[in-house]
Amino acid sequence: MAGVRGGTAGARAGRGRTRWGVFAAVMALPALILAGLVAMVIRFMTSDYPLGGEPEAVPCTEALAFGGAKLPKGAYDGQCTVQTWLDTDYHAVFRMPRAAVRTWLTDTYPEGPEPGTDLCDTGADLCLNLNTQFATPPDDAGADAVTVNVTYEDAGTAVVSFSAFTV
Repeated sequence: MAGVRGGTAGARAGRGRTRWGVFAAVMALPALILAGLVAMVIRFMTSDYPLGGEPEAVPCTEALAFGGAKLPKGAYDGQCTVQTWLDTDYHAVFRMPRAAVRTWLTDTYPEGPEPGTDLCDTGADLCLNLNTQFATPPDDAGADAVTVNVTYEDAGTAVVSFSAFTV
């Protein structure tokens, strides 16, 4: 009988440990889920890009090509980025000779509207918008829309802000 009791006691001890292990795992699961949710909330509240899609530097030739354009002659100080998440947005800022801006825009987008001052960003002296059914980027461009805002920095220099994006 001593052997039987020992066998029964051993079986009970094994079952008890298993229950405590499962119980501990089940009780730890809500704490792990809560910790994950807290981490997600902290990332969302502290990141400029909580869902991803942080801007990345790219060559300016790539940024302008997405909008069906090429860097104009004499362009310098180019800083270009791409941001991709749901949509793709290329942005380029560069300087160029002020006298060549209109010619560059009309040569680049011959089917587009005449560059003007309507619907320009605040502070821009000239702009071009290709984002309606009447004025779209060229067929070979990857972008659905292109906006170009030009600010005259001085008598000889223009700062161009170029954006090509999908919608």
